[in-house]
Amino acid sequence: MAFWRSTTLESDKHDLNTYANATTTTTTTTTTTTTDKDATTTHAELTKIPLMRAFIETHDPSSMHEVDDLMMRRFLRARDSDVDKACAMLLKCLKWRRSFVPNGFFSVSEVPNEISQDKVFAQGHDNRGRPIAVIFGARHFQNKQGGLDEFKRFVVYAFDKLCASMPAGQEKFVGIAELKGWGYSNSDVRGYITALSILQDYYPERLGKLFILHAPYIFMKVWKVIYPFIDNNTRKKIVFVENKKLKPTLLEDIEESQLPEIYGGQLPLVPIQDS
Repeated sequence: MAFWRSTTLESDKHDLNTYANATTTTTTTTTTTTTDKDATTTHAELTKIPLMRAFIETHDPSSMHEVDDLMMRRFLRARDSDVDKACAMLLKCLKWRRSFVPNGFFSVSEVPNEISQDKVFAQGHDNRGRPIAVIFGARHFQNKQGGLDEFKRFVVYAFDKLCASMPAGQEKFVGIAELKGWGYSNSDVRGYITALSILQDYYPERLGKLFILHAPYIFMKVWKVIYPFIDNNTRKKIVFVENKKLKPTLLEDIEESQLPEIYGGQLPLVPIQDS
């Protein structure tokens, strides 16, 4: 299964307008009925998606089993509804995916050094059914053994795991970047920009929101270097949370039953590989 794709496939005969209706997300601890405005397909998108499909079929016919309407919609939105730019972006992604992830996914055995840092966890869903990932910035160090290539594989591994955990009718995930204890030894600017590029170029419209917690002053110096590489759509989804308002801010999007225990919630942290 291609976990990076949409959870709702064209082969399932789901009409995009049906997908746009309110969805019911069920977890082990709570059931939330949510209407997600991101799930609504506009009339303009309905007219442009067939154009994209025709273009992709012409330029990369072998990839059509990898592409569904919702994937095309994500790339269309990432390029502000410009069909030509969206098609170019999607074709580039398909080519990259076949080259970088030839087996369709990465296993834990292919990212051992990154897994050993114990820095990414995934559990629970927010009020809109989006899976939640918690990333501990102070546990990330440049991988000298596996190098940047292993880090890239790990980023793809993590994104694919999150996409695979999305309930039907949901296409996005939420990130919580915990920066308590972060220092210069963690300032892997090259790695950060690489992860950002993979997210923006190959997983467009997958990030729903990113909460940044306990950001120290020295991190903001690195942030100034990274910021120019963040596109406008992604910038709108990033929230720096004040320490004094941490739990109330998180509770605006995440019920206490779905919030990690470390933030006063009820869910224990689960390593990404076990999620």
